[in-house]
Amino acid sequence: MFSTPPLLKPGDRIAIVAPGRKTDRILIDRSVAILQDWGLQVLLSPNLFSSQHSYLSGTDQERLADLQHALDDPSISAILCARGGYGSTRILGSLDMSAAVERPKWLIGFSDITALHLRFLSERIKAIHATMPVLFSRPESLVSVESLRKLLFTGVAQLSAGPSANNKLGDSDGVCVGGNLSLIVDSLGTATEISTDNKILIIEEVDEYFYKVDRMLMQLKRAGKLAKLRGLVVGHMTDIKNGELTFALSVEEVILEAVAEYHFPIAFGLPTGHENPNLAWVQGGTASLSVNSSGSSIRFQSPNF
Repeated sequence: MFSTPPLLKPGDRIAIVAPGRKTDRILIDRSVAILQDWGLQVLLSPNLFSSQHSYLSGTDQERLADLQHALDDPSISAILCARGGYGSTRILGSLDMSAAVERPKWLIGFSDITALHLRFLSERIKAIHATMPVLFSRPESLVSVESLRKLLFTGVAQLSAGPSANNKLGDSDGVCVGGNLSLIVDSLGTATEISTDNKILIIEEVDEYFYKVDRMLMQLKRAGKLAKLRGLVVGHMTDIKNGELTFALSVEEVILEAVAEYHFPIAFGLPTGHENPNLAWVQGGTASLSVNSSGSSIRFQSPNF
């Protein structure tokens, strides 16, 4: 069983941290205003706008200190990661999770934050895959942001999509894990290696080559991470491109080839990943997956997910 952090209520404190790439003060200020409209108190981590690294939002020590403080401080109810990019894996092994194990709290983000989600899952703590503050103020993010608010305060989460000729029909229940495909593969052979047996795997990707997507799926397959799935949910596969030579398969065909021998339901086009809507869902949450001729949906079982 995975521990479920408490839902939020007005007056709770939420911390914004940047475990990876540099962030933008104007965008963060806009996100703070939205979170305050939700009735939350917002704490900006001390090193959020550090200038001590050219790409990362502070040195490894600064970013680690901010995240560790947010994990340890009992007055903080949730941790919202400012953005993705790269950098979370550099501090992953140094995190002390003992306070989070004792008092679970929501860690929220996507993309590079998948690495941190897998760290939480390794400690049997649920997390939230959702949009992040640098994207909050974009008009096209309204639905994504609202889905996060709804999940945090009411425990309601659902993703759905229309029919796809590539879907494999069926129904299944299971615990959901996943996120960014590159970060899932990056976890293999480490202390936070993803566990997929009897799970529903949710994947998304951005700005990759077709052959690299194929290679990552083959690596998951060779590592035994696809054979025992209860379902596969494919979110936004954004800006997947050919290199010098055309790969000659669509991204859907690449995925279907990798899992052709298996018999679990597969749903394409669910609204999660590097496009809008990017709807919130629960890492480690139990959900019902339905894929039929009318479309596909994945519904999380509230209040215990």
